[in-house]
Amino acid sequence: MKFFFTTSLLFCSLFCIGQKTVSFADSLRKVYHIPEISYAVVTSKTTLEIAALGKHSTELPDTATLNDRFHIGSNTKAMTAFIIASYVEKGRLKWTSKFFDVFPEWRKGSKPEYLSMTLQDLLSHKAGIQPFQGENDPEIPDFKGTNQEKRKQFGRFVLTVEAVKLDETTPFVYSNAGYTLATLMVERATNMSWEQLVEKVFNKDLKINVQLSWPENQKHKDTWGHRTENGRLTPVPSTADFHLDFTEPAGDINLNLRDYIRFIQLNLEGLAGRNNYLKAETYRFLHKGIPNYSMGWYNIYENNKELSTHSGTVGTYYTLVHIDRINNIAYIIFTNAFNDDTRQGVRLLMRKLKENYGS
Repeated sequence: MKFFFTTSLLFCSLFCIGQKTVSFADSLRKVYHIPEISYAVVTSKTTLEIAALGKHSTELPDTATLNDRFHIGSNTKAMTAFIIASYVEKGRLKWTSKFFDVFPEWRKGSKPEYLSMTLQDLLSHKAGIQPFQGENDPEIPDFKGTNQEKRKQFGRFVLTVEAVKLDETTPFVYSNAGYTLATLMVERATNMSWEQLVEKVFNKDLKINVQLSWPENQKHKDTWGHRTENGRLTPVPSTADFHLDFTEPAGDINLNLRDYIRFIQLNLEGLAGRNNYLKAETYRFLHKGIPNYSMGWYNIYENNKELSTHSGTVGTYYTLVHIDRINNIAYIIFTNAFNDDTRQGVRLLMRKLKENYGS
């Protein structure tokens, strides 16, 4: 009887917290002009709170559901690092594998500063690779062929570009192109493309429904990303011309919140010391193996807290995830817009969720 009473009290407490958070989140959504927000609070074993609020588009009447898909931008990096980690465990590569041991024929013509870079250097942004994030990028040639062939041409081009110097004040340089180079290593080691590896690891092995590029909103009722034009949010159809300039492994996955929760819970289990698709020691290395930025995750120690965090956007969606590694709890927020208002609304919601659950 006592157990039943305690469990009921806990359930009621969480329900009340959830109800208050939904109201707060929806008010933020309206104040900051965010068409749709989906969010969740999860542990390795359970979902403590989850909700989908708002509409698929500013110009459509259909409302949000938990089946809605969101483009997660640079939160793709953790999923690419996860794929690579699975093949490191299989012995196809090592974290310390040097790029030019995998691509010896590329030494000629590459900048000498890159000759000793390793797989883990690339994934932790410590190889000195130029950012290639769309602003002030070197002019990129017009590559031809399949996505995989264009990634190879792009990768070879990147290695001819001057390296960024790292020092104590600049311990890493965030680079989408570095993730392309790391992906080229696993593509060669497995004789599979990144697209095939995503399909195998997430869709077939883990039964997580992952798709590439923007959610399909023309044939299905789904989310529309929104970009800001002349101060107004404008919905973007999935048929709009869009590509990531050969850096898809750094930021081009979409999925719904429930499926992303499954990915995050695998990480939480591993951080708690339990093996699953990967070994617990591999998860520890992914999240904590390298200072500042580890493998697809910012590795943060502050105020007696340990956090793995990341955000993602290509200008039309915005996603944010924080993993509290000490308390084994994660906070996830998905939105289908991006501007300063969106970031402020998401920041305030993240702060509220953490207050509610003691992080």
